[in-house]
Amino acid sequence: MTMALETGFGGLLREWRQRRRLTQLDLGLAAEVSARHLSFLETGRSRPSRDMVLHLAEQLDVPLRTRNELLVAAGFAPAYTQHSLASSEMAEVHASLNRLLAAHDPFPAVLVDGQWDMIDANRAASVFVELVDPGLLAPPANVLRLSLHPRGLARYVDGLDEYAAHLVSRVRRQAERAADPALGALLDELTGYCRTLGLDPHAHPRNTVVLPLRLRHPGHPDGPLTFFSTVAVLGAPLDITLEEVAVESFFPADTTTSGYLTRRFGGATPS
Repeated sequence: MTMALETGFGGLLREWRQRRRLTQLDLGLAAEVSARHLSFLETGRSRPSRDMVLHLAEQLDVPLRTRNELLVAAGFAPAYTQHSLASSEMAEVHASLNRLLAAHDPFPAVLVDGQWDMIDANRAASVFVELVDPGLLAPPANVLRLSLHPRGLARYVDGLDEYAAHLVSRVRRQAERAADPALGALLDELTGYCRTLGLDPHAHPRNTVVLPLRLRHPGHPDGPLTFFSTVAVLGAPLDITLEEVAVESFFPADTTTSGYLTRRFGGATPS
């Protein structure tokens, strides 16, 4: 669960400092600001400049969405835009992201927003989607819900306990960093699915180099399809939407999986 944030600048600053587990002295040393001045900012005895708000937000690794909230709370205009990927301002970026998805065929890839709702997917992603109850696909389809829902991919995953622990831990870290109520709600939903499936929602993923996704696919009776994935984000985004979007790309972890995907979705297997 995410904690409720205060609305005044001082309270917001204090809660983000505590969220990052920093003392005023720790933050002061990192930001080259005296602990006494930070204390005055948190209690409202001093008013920050716009540059100070942005400087402290940077030191605290605050998401762009919340940097705007800090600025407004301090009496300044927001610094960061938020455009829909469907807007004209985002047309070129959205087209480039779609080219990334298409270029990853014949292997699956999905474009997701900050709450893991699916924005776009390539053709090969149907290898996952076709295993999911159609009732779960009504927009916005959430890729983590599709993964752990009892009527989703969970029915076909070998080693579901470890894979679920990996996904839940990922969302827990993300929710802690972002203080996003939507991510907190998603975390609660996923832990509920774990309990329904008889899994420990607080289990930790094992210490391994990479945790594969092993999928028993009805179209491939010769053993599970095995994948590992990467998550790519945009570098140096200055728009809230662009900071939050990510491309998750799945790669075959063995030649059997690679061959199946290549035969089905076309294209040469990368060497």
